[in-house]
Amino acid sequence: MDVMDAIRHRFSVRRYQDKDIPREVLEEVLEAARLAPSAKNRQEWQFVVVTDPEKKMRLSQAAKGQSFVAQAPAVIAGVATETGYVMTCGVPAAHVDLAIAMEHVALAAVEHGLGTCWIGAFYQDQAREILDLPPEWKVVALMPIGYPAVEAPEKRRRPLEDVVLFL
Repeated sequence: MDVMDAIRHRFSVRRYQDKDIPREVLEEVLEAARLAPSAKNRQEWQFVVVTDPEKKMRLSQAAKGQSFVAQAPAVIAGVATETGYVMTCGVPAAHVDLAIAMEHVALAAVEHGLGTCWIGAFYQDQAREILDLPPEWKVVALMPIGYPAVEAPEKRRRPLEDVVLFL
């Protein structure tokens, strides 16, 4: 599968099959995150993989009751270990870096027949406590991952000419 195929087939999965992800497949998907670019190659991140049912249930509750978080075989938390570095453009590097890395995860997942869903609706303090992280670390995203139990819906996106300006 090429990158554009993965992009076209990726969708936000909110129903997962009751099927474990082989460890080697999960590691390959996480390798995509490890290889992602980061500002000044700082790689100020950790990827916490949660498979424990009780912890997934607690994360689901911390994610405003989104039950599919607990249904997924695994949840990957993208965690910033340093949040102080701000790029010249005025944007905190950790947020951008983790967004890039987590999207690498989402696209690599598609190649393996897996689906993911970005979760930004969660309570930071609760997620950090569940994951047993230091108070200075920040969970940037939660990403349930597993084999989709539904077919991809048709993508509805604005036309290219509405979102691109050539100057």
